[in-house]
Amino acid sequence: MPMLKDPSQKYQPYTPLNIPDRRWPSKTLTKAPIWLSTDLRDGNQALANPMSIPQKTLFFKQLVACGVKEIEVAYPAASDTDFGFVRGLIEQKMVPDDVWLQVLTPARADLIKRTVDSVAGSKHAIIHMYNATSPLFRDVVFRNSKEETIALAVEHTKLIRQLTEECTAKHGTVFKYEYSPETFTQTELEFAVEVCEAVKKAWGKAGTGEDRIIFNLPATVEIATPNHYADQIEMFCRLITEREKIIVSLHPHNDRGTGTAATELGQLAGGDRVEGCLFGNGERTGNVDLVTLGLNLYSQGIAPNLDFSDLYSVIETVTQCNDLPVHPRHPYAGELVFTAFSGSHQDAIKKGFEQQKRRHALDAQADQPQYWSMPYLPVDPADLGCNYEAIIRVNSQSGKGGIAYIVRQALQLDLPRRMQVAFYQVIQGISDTTGKEMTTEDITTAFKKSYHYGHRHEGRLALHSFTIADTSRPSSPTGVSRSSSPSSPSHEIPRKFEGKVSVDGIIREIRGQGNGPLSALLDALKTYLDVHLEIREYSEHSFGEGTEVKAGSYVELVEPGTAKGVAGAWGVGADSDIAASGLRAVLSAVNSFLGDKSLPAFDTSSGFIPGKSGSTAVAVAIRQTMQLELPRRLLMEFTGDLSAEKDSVRFDVLAQMFKRKYHFDDDGQLSSGAKYTLVSFNLTNICPEGTTGQDSRRRFEGDIKVDGVVKHVVGEGNGPLSSLIGALEEQTKSTYTIKDYTQHSIGEGSSVKAASYVELITAGGKTAWGVGTDEDITGSGLRAVLSAASGL
Repeated sequence: MPMLKDPSQKYQPYTPLNIPDRRWPSKTLTKAPIWLSTDLRDGNQALANPMSIPQKTLFFKQLVACGVKEIEVAYPAASDTDFGFVRGLIEQKMVPDDVWLQVLTPARADLIKRTVDSVAGSKHAIIHMYNATSPLFRDVVFRNSKEETIALAVEHTKLIRQLTEECTAKHGTVFKYEYSPETFTQTELEFAVEVCEAVKKAWGKAGTGEDRIIFNLPATVEIATPNHYADQIEMFCRLITEREKIIVSLHPHNDRGTGTAATELGQLAGGDRVEGCLFGNGERTGNVDLVTLGLNLYSQGIAPNLDFSDLYSVIETVTQCNDLPVHPRHPYAGELVFTAFSGSHQDAIKKGFEQQKRRHALDAQADQPQYWSMPYLPVDPADLGCNYEAIIRVNSQSGKGGIAYIVRQALQLDLPRRMQVAFYQVIQGISDTTGKEMTTEDITTAFKKSYHYGHRHEGRLALHSFTIADTSRPSSPTGVSRSSSPSSPSHEIPRKFEGKVSVDGIIREIRGQGNGPLSALLDALKTYLDVHLEIREYSEHSFGEGTEVKAGSYVELVEPGTAKGVAGAWGVGADSDIAASGLRAVLSAVNSFLGDKSLPAFDTSSGFIPGKSGSTAVAVAIRQTMQLELPRRLLMEFTGDLSAEKDSVRFDVLAQMFKRKYHFDDDGQLSSGAKYTLVSFNLTNICPEGTTGQDSRRRFEGDIKVDGVVKHVVGEGNGPLSSLIGALEEQTKSTYTIKDYTQHSIGEGSSVKAASYVELITAGGKTAWGVGTDEDITGSGLRAVLSAASGL
């Protein structure tokens, strides 16, 4: 059946109260009410699968931990399970002395007696009795007159007084009495007051303070706007006598979705106490949510007397016990409530955090309160045990500000605005393609890949080492500076860059000059790699603290003559040295610019010119052709040999000369001209009798070729190399000592090798260098020993 075009033919509006002088609209909330949780009673009865005893116990403990002092734990006369649960709390001494147990009963003598028995022996208990008072229930459900309805309430109130007094005398339990005119909001107001007056008289013990009687005025079914509920509460408080002896309790449901508003307005109208459930569980659309009410007060600077410092643990307990989820958009508790996807919202939040940080610093200096004032965030998530990571999340609707915020939070990098725009386009492209939300990890990974940030994401060009010399002071002993800021006035001083840069996996030495470190590097890239770029924008900042502080640098590079509106290539670098940070940013931007463009290869046709070229040229040639980083004394020895040549030596010929001299082949094996070559070997630890493991030695046993003939040799020493030397000494009857030994790795990943360099010296003082490479680091050292021995 479709909705009616004229619903007035089926539904009647509520009748508003005529209160010309209503007072609640001009009031404000200044303190928290008394809180009563009815999760274990009203909330539990609304579950498809009511809680088990262990679940109810866990929930009770959570309520206590949150600071709830009045807890309606059961309808004990309804079942042995509920009765047993209440008895278990008391007998196992699980109820703190300052917590009141509340139990519910209808106006029936047998059920009232069972209810009072359930709390016997507890320190504090509230007996909550109800009977329906509205015309609908009087006439349709119970068929009682007004007089019969009042008589029912009076008779059973007197019974409760009698039974509780007997229980107090016997067990010492202190009681309070709560009466609910059920369906209060649908009851004639004057009649509701009349019933409560009769109940108060029948109770006969209403006093002030802790002796006040509780009148619970439920919106059993929400039937009007929240201002109407406030009017009803205000008029009840005006009409009831001895107001000072009464606690007016509010119990709104959420049928119209305005339970929270009705409760807050009801407090303004005179409500002293609120009954509800955590996250609004309850019949139909639920009871009013105590978490929302409490945190609404908290966000206004009013102590709620409830502790939600670890809101996630509260959510976990409630969802586990109720088997109901908390909606992602639920106030304060939903997983998305502190999250912004919209670009404009993200930008506002990002700016809000930045401004608040500055404001709080000034407030701290002035010893003033550091007030929370943040766009779109009425309360600090950290106060509820939440972090800031999920505040900004990214999808296709997100803006550059939100993405920049995530980069700053995750990587501590504060991107310049124009770089934010550039990276925003990267993320938008990915998001549009996938159609999904992008996580922080997705965004940071995309950033690192896009800008070659971090060792694992290095691009085609990567900085290995460098020096910056001040060319305006030729008399300076070193002229080296690694700390001047690329953006400071000092960058106008002529500088020379010398460094080692990995180019497509090969280390190359490059040099350049400019008005600062960055321009000097760009000059070197132009000279050696034919890369012509210039700086359009540069900025930097520091991040970290103390000894962990680093510089973050950002560079936009463009080709000379690029129009102002045409985007350039951005790069980012970070380093504890500010100059290195800027240089890394330049290479990052160059990598972005290059893409897969080809670069000029190392020119092996150029060569070493005796009398002009030095060891640096030799080192570059060896590095480019064989990826070897020669120790300085080996480099100087080989450079000396080359200097004795009459004519220039091409670099490819130079490499062949090195291989012949040191018996080195490209595959790491010793060349056929070597006196000694390794065939196979085995190393074992030996521990002589009477010694400890710390005194163990190594034993070498293997086959080596001596002048082309395979011989089986055995030797001992303190390590692999010395044990091989021991075996050689047995063969040659000579004595060898290791004078120098270094090593490094070649290549990356599964193709990595070890390169070893050994200098041997004989008893007569003769020395020789040897070189060896192998996938096994020990094998490379053994080959280097045999290479050196072949030269003696």
